[in-house]
Amino acid sequence: MKYLLKIFSLLSLFIINETVAQTVVKNDTISGTPLTMMMDKKVDELLSGIEDKCAISYESGSGKSWDSDEHSSRNNAPKIVVPEKELSRAEICRRNPRIMGYKIQLAVVKSNEEAREVGMYFRRRFPNMKVEIDASLRPNYKVMAGSYVSKQSIAPDLAKVKSYFKSAIPVQYRVFCVEAK
Repeated sequence: MKYLLKIFSLLSLFIINETVAQTVVKNDTISGTPLTMMMDKKVDELLSGIEDKCAISYESGSGKSWDSDEHSSRNNAPKIVVPEKELSRAEICRRNPRIMGYKIQLAVVKSNEEAREVGMYFRRRFPNMKVEIDASLRPNYKVMAGSYVSKQSIAPDLAKVKSYFKSAIPVQYRVFCVEAK
């Protein structure tokens, strides 16, 4: 009878222990990945209360303290706020390799041969600038040079180019971000 009582008490202890512990699924606050844990429901409630207190910002001048009942009764999920930082040029170019920028339109000509001649003339004068021939206006061809992010960055080169090409103008065009000045 004593052994039977000991076995019954041990079994009841294991059964009670298993019924008290529950599977709790929470989402990771940073990546949103679901996390599965085994814990007592009371422990889960205590942790949720602590998390709620951490997620609430203190309102200055309101006279409320951190451990007031109003703050602990909230059941909001904690949110992590990551401040937006200004992106570097390399990060912008990684996200968008082609951006809307500017090019210098040197001339609009009627044939591909004329466009190549204008391009060669320009390359002799400005060997460090890239020339592009755009045939989207067929039968006309646009000869364009350089790649720029803004109209302010195009101004110094445009002044130099205008000494050779009087009709040169800045035009908005898709440019490769890494090539643009």
